[in-house]
Parts: sequence; C-alpha cells; structure tokens
Amino acid sequence: MYNRAVAGGYLRIGELSRRTGVSPELLRAWERRYELFHPDRSPGRFRLYSDEDVARVQEMRRHLDAGLSAAEAARAVVGSRAGNGAGASARPDGAASDEPRRELTDALASFDEAGAQAAFDRLVGALSLDALLSDVVLPVLRDLGERWERGEITVAQEHFASNLLRGRLLGLGRGWGRGGGRHALLAAPAGDQHDLGLVVLGLALRDRGWRVTFLGADTPIETIADTARRVAPEVVVIATLIPPEATPRDEIRDLAHSRRVVVSGAGVTDGLAGDLGAEHFPGGPLEAAGYLAGGVPA
Repeated sequence: MYNRAVAGGYLRIGELSRRTGVSPELLRAWERRYELFHPDRSPGRFRLYSDEDVARVQEMRRHLDAGLSAAEAARAVVGSRAGNGAGASARPDGAASDEPRRELTDALASFDEAGAQAAFDRLVGALSLDALLSDVVLPVLRDLGERWERGEITVAQEHFASNLLRGRLLGLGRGWGRGGGRHALLAAPAGDQHDLGLVVLGLALRDRGWRVTFLGADTPIETIADTARRVAPEVVVIATLIPPEATPRDEIRDLAHSRRVVVSGAGVTDGLAGDLGAEHFPGGPLEAAGYLAGGVPA
C-alpha cells in the first residue's frame, strides 16, 4: 500500500465515491471546477484522497441538500476548512461570460458550428455549472426563441441552436446516473419533442449530488412507469408542453399512486396536477432543482 504517512492520501477515487455516495465523475468535476481537493499522487500517478477529503465531500453534500448551488457549497466548504470564510478557490462566475455568450448566440444564429463549439468551450472553462446554465444556456435559448417569434431568425436556426446545445449539455451529463445520491427519473410524455428543460434540470440535480435517469422526449407513460418500477427513483419528473386535453391522465394518475410525481411545463396547470394526484412546479428547471432538493430555488 502507498505510504500514507508520506503522501497524506490513501484512498483511491473509487473508494472515496463508495464512502460518500458521490460518483467519481462528480468528484473529479468538484476538484476541477472548485478545487475542493488537492489529492496526492501514488507512484503510478493515481489520485489518493484522505479522511479530510471524505469530510469535505460529506460537508459538500450537506450544503447541497440544504439547497445551495454547487458553487455556493464549494465556497462554504473551502472557506470553512481554510478558516477564513472566503472560499477563494471556487471558480469565479463574473462578467467573463459576456463576450463568449454573445459569440455563442451569433454563431448559433449563423449556423457556425465551429464558432459555437469554441464559444461554448470557453464558457465551460470560465463558469460553474449553475452559472453556465442560468447565465448562458437559458438566456441564449430565450433570446433565440424571442428572435424567432419576431421573425428575425428561422425555424431552422432555432432547431440548429437547440440541437447543438442539447448535445453539449448531454455531454456534460455523462455519468449522471452513477453514485449513491438521491435519484430522479426525468421524461417528457409521448408527443412532446421538447426536453432541453429536462436536460438542464438533470444537470442541476447532478450538481447537487443527485443521480439522474434520463428518458427524454416523446416517452410513453407506460415506459416511464415501467422504468420507475425498475429503478425505483425518489421522484419522477414529467415535463410537457402539450395541451392539458392531450395529457394521458389515467396513466399518470396510476403512476402517482405508487411514487412521487412532479409535473411541470407550459402544458400543466394546478388543476391538472391536482386531478393527476401529482405535484405541480410552475418555475424553470433551475428553480425546480432547488425545489426538489428541498431548499431555496437555485
């Protein structure tokens, strides 16, 4: 065994993950984005974590469960461990995103995939996940939607932008089903082709330590219910833009009898949710993540 007295760390990342219930991918993301750890290295260059790192992860999870964003939680952990409350190691989320965000919007509107990918890469490198979603992705999508409504861009431009962003966000979600955290199943019902909001919700939940099973758009309720039986999530989130009269009420009602179901989206009203026996969350995906985590909105 590697000499702990020399290195300080003695746990491989898999063991750290097992002890804390946080996936290795998320642990690496916290290390990279927020400098939550400074692991030692074995002679074979494997990361080695200490009991102090275990305590940091546990403290991070407590802050996330209380409703803090990942960036806020990391600042609290780093600050408390440093004894100064500043949390200076966390990645800043300032105005550095303004120019790349404009470049991203312009590139998307002009079908410039290379330019859009490069701008997105710069934003990923500069911002925490919450800031990327709240200050870039959602505003860019809103801006493009409003420009389409005003006739300033075409349906093709809007689809190009949505598909490119969806692909990049799903890439950020790689491995979000691993770990031992709280578990959410996310889907949009049959006939609804829109799932970008669910992707954003999944990423925000993953950033709060949750596991995510993502079924995405156009999923029959029978499939959602069967998957829920198989994976036993803590909550099933069904987001839809289809009108209330097209909602498969009996099937969702049956699902809500057996587990917690939250419905959201423009096609959902309080009355519909009540008829389904489900919870209705009327806000956006980041606010929904805070709501599901049991804390204040994100």
